[in-house]
Amino acid sequence: MSTKKPAAPKSALAGTATLDRSNTNAKLESLEKFRSDATEQALRTNQGVKVADNQNTLKGGARGPSLLEDFIMREKITHFDHERIPERIVHARGTGAHGYFQPYETHSSLTKAGFLQDPSQKTPVFVRFSTVQGPRGSGDTVRDVRGFAVKFFTDEGNFDLVGNNMPVFFIQDAVKFPDFVHAVKPEPHNDIPTGGSAHDTFWDFVSLVPESAHMVMWTMSDRAIPKSLRTMQGFGVHTFRMINAEGKARFVKFHWRPAAGTCSLVWDEAQKLAGKDTDFHRRDLWESIEIGDYPEWELGVQVVEEESEHAFDFDLLDPTKIIPEEVVPITPLGKMVLNRNPDNFFAETEQVAFCPGHIVPGIDFSNDPLLQGRLFSYTDTQISRLGGPNFHEIPINRPVAPFHNGQRDAQHRTTIDKGRASYEPNSIDSGWPKETPPAAQDGGFETYPERIDAAKIRQRSESFSDHFSQARLFFHSMSTHEQEHIIAAYSFELGKVEREFIRTRQVNEILANIDLELAKRVAQNLGLPVPKAGTVEVRKTSLDHSPALSQANLLSGDIKTRKVAILAANGVDGAAIDAMKRALMAEGAHAKLLGPTSAPVTTADGKALPVDASMEGLPSVAFDAVFVPGGAASIKALSTDGVALHYLLEAYKHLKAIALHSEARQLLDVLKLEVDAGVIVGNDAKLFEAFFAAIGQHRVWDREPKAKAIPA
Repeated sequence: MSTKKPAAPKSALAGTATLDRSNTNAKLESLEKFRSDATEQALRTNQGVKVADNQNTLKGGARGPSLLEDFIMREKITHFDHERIPERIVHARGTGAHGYFQPYETHSSLTKAGFLQDPSQKTPVFVRFSTVQGPRGSGDTVRDVRGFAVKFFTDEGNFDLVGNNMPVFFIQDAVKFPDFVHAVKPEPHNDIPTGGSAHDTFWDFVSLVPESAHMVMWTMSDRAIPKSLRTMQGFGVHTFRMINAEGKARFVKFHWRPAAGTCSLVWDEAQKLAGKDTDFHRRDLWESIEIGDYPEWELGVQVVEEESEHAFDFDLLDPTKIIPEEVVPITPLGKMVLNRNPDNFFAETEQVAFCPGHIVPGIDFSNDPLLQGRLFSYTDTQISRLGGPNFHEIPINRPVAPFHNGQRDAQHRTTIDKGRASYEPNSIDSGWPKETPPAAQDGGFETYPERIDAAKIRQRSESFSDHFSQARLFFHSMSTHEQEHIIAAYSFELGKVEREFIRTRQVNEILANIDLELAKRVAQNLGLPVPKAGTVEVRKTSLDHSPALSQANLLSGDIKTRKVAILAANGVDGAAIDAMKRALMAEGAHAKLLGPTSAPVTTADGKALPVDASMEGLPSVAFDAVFVPGGAASIKALSTDGVALHYLLEAYKHLKAIALHSEARQLLDVLKLEVDAGVIVGNDAKLFEAFFAAIGQHRVWDREPKAKAIPA
């Protein structure tokens, strides 16, 4: 089925054909009719009046006062004054894209949700990725959780899967969410820091709330500094239910797995990118879609039968816990492909409104106390941000399924409701709109009839009391380099905390209960006494380690979409450049030619080669690997060029693959660097083979101790 983007209508009045809901293109057209293309159109007011003069305010005389009756000026200025809406309290910094979801096969035994039944059906989606802590103007690459929210425009209504790139959260009950956010946000006295959690109020809170220990471990890991949005996993976090047509219910946890593999930046690289390219993740997603490298994820679920709800050494309803994949494998459901960028950031990415309460028949909630609070909070927030209860009528939020009910009026109503009755039941309008019994074909939504017989209390279940076992499992499942990064992250973050008693409490009462060696290393880095033992007895888990948690085991196995910088100066070997570009293209990777300046470079045989940018314009942190072709004159120029030498040294320190062709090897001598598994020298096919293998490993982790010893 074609997913070709329909042509934009010439005006906002075009594209009003009747929707055939069995056709994917028709579904897309129902969204497209709200798009407006101003090409060859007259300048008009918001009421459709043509404007004769957009250069001058109506005045009483050429030098006289402006007149209040100038409705054109008033409309223009009023709209300008209100162009900004309140940003999201959390997840303010975001970017998004359109695409589709397609199931692999029918999943009728698991759920009656329509979008999971037909493998030929493509359901339109809009996805928004975001950071949590910082405002809209903060950096993309800060250490933070990333939001991963997907809106499915299904035939049965919108389904919003609103999750993160980490499968757990900081708190167990929604009543603590304002406390957590107030703690992690910039401190109230000086509004510092922006886009970071290395400050007293955050660490004061999490050191006093041990249920946060598991999530803090994830945020101190490399998961908090993803290489790109395309290489992030996504999780629904909570336990949900799926119900099939026979009424059989099962618990599920949602997982998104990227086709490009899961990998991260290194810390120094993330910090530099925050300064050199604040929009690094946004730009990567946008450019990837524009060149046809469509990001893709597989949606899967972990399925737990209702009778097995209590079969684990943790509570399924506890949002600070995972189900290890070794215990319950992931069942693949289908794939999501993002293939179209937004036309307007504000109208789409900024105004899109997600809510975990937006579900369809076949999907339902669990009693997770954090999820239960989110079901209220999101709608309440959208009313505040988007000006009233009609935010569902904004084109990016509007379902492709029709909506009819007695909810009318209020701010920004765009639907013109016919009929006199705005209540149900009614006889004036022959009873319409009417309920749809759940047993009917395409039946109405029916809440799962879970039996509840309990007293009304304010109490945390005893089954939620284990706070350290899964944090320990996560740390022990990491590779050596990942554990070192976690130790460094705790040391860096706590090193920014001014109050020593907070640092001490985090080390003694949290880290010591997770792993004594971790606590010891962090304590030594902070100059604190080393704890001798934990403060609580930690529950034994069924697993000692889970390989599925380590990003070292989550690489894609190829170099598709990877980016390679080619450094060249006048006198470069043009044939070597051509050969590398062809080889990279065959692997689905990309190359950019960089010169000392933005001017073309001349090859050894006298040809002028346009460059994509200067080495300063596209620094090494923007690439996955570096190639230096031969050419005596080029190598001589690069060997005395401080920018070029820094380029190679920085790539080396960030553990990236570096390939040097023929005489380019002498640059290693200038920099006093040695050949290793990721520094490859040669001039034949073996160079390409070894270079691509090193890129495919993402980083040369064995180089890290040596690289740290080299001055920046």
